[in-house]
Amino acid sequence: MLPKKILNKLVPLISAIAFSASVQADDSVTPPIPGVAAGGVVIDLIKDGFNGTEGPIGLADGSLLFTETNANRIVRIAPDNTVSTFLENTNGANGLAVNANGELVAVQVVNTRVGVIHPQGQEKTIAENFEGQAFQRPNDLVLAKNGGIYFTDSGTRPTKENPNPPVSKPGLFYITPAGSLTRLANDIERPNGVQLSPDEKVLYVANTQGEHVLAYDIAADGSIQNKRNFAKLEGWKNTENGWSSGADGLAVDAEGRLYVASNAGIEVFSSKGEALGVIPVPKKPQNLAFAGKDKKTLYVVGRGAAYRIPLLAAGYGGRAK
Repeated sequence: MLPKKILNKLVPLISAIAFSASVQADDSVTPPIPGVAAGGVVIDLIKDGFNGTEGPIGLADGSLLFTETNANRIVRIAPDNTVSTFLENTNGANGLAVNANGELVAVQVVNTRVGVIHPQGQEKTIAENFEGQAFQRPNDLVLAKNGGIYFTDSGTRPTKENPNPPVSKPGLFYITPAGSLTRLANDIERPNGVQLSPDEKVLYVANTQGEHVLAYDIAADGSIQNKRNFAKLEGWKNTENGWSSGADGLAVDAEGRLYVASNAGIEVFSSKGEALGVIPVPKKPQNLAFAGKDKKTLYVVGRGAAYRIPLLAAGYGGRAK
């Protein structure tokens, strides 16, 4: 028999290995991530069968909104998990944000534009083209405290329904508080989720076709500089459509950690880009947001399903997204 001292050292190691194996076999519980997630917490399926799942955003009353882009609808999930329709006929709203006036701002993919879509009767267009060219597929957005809007246009890509789409012109854009539109970058293969650090000194961009989340430093005028690879994604793999990380929606917590929806699940990184762990999700996630009164619930949507994950970490409280 092994000495007691050696057994005492081996037991925690064996337990950790056993838990890791169980997580790999069961993607319905959280793995332990210090300060972020307690191990073994059940990932709660709220509902499946939605027609397009994107753009989640937490509201002050503790509820969550997300977009059923293909159904032209915005859905509300109440704190008690009750699901209801919040808004119909959304012009294909995708990413959502709330401005200082409490208006709901969306990037929209039917008649492509960025604009206010709620309250009803107060809709307005903020931007609908760049240098006379209509946007192709506005994807996500985040609002700065000064009212500036950062948003992505993921461009076009071949599908079974449209194997030969127009030439793709993806871009990262900024609308100043005064309403002026500028293109910040056109060298990202497929810009997707976009997010600000809590201090709004860094802009993060998910590149679906890239191996890394990108980061930029933000200047006083809202422009960006010092492009760099911020975090290497575990989701990077060879798919049926070629190499992709599947990087999509982004969220930040109160400590500045970054959460990324990718092929691997929800990847969590420190504010320095260090990999902290991956929360597996039953279906491939597309987007995510913190919500609830204490913002300690992470909501994840993807492939028609919506989930809630109780966490130790709290989302950043300085803005809705």
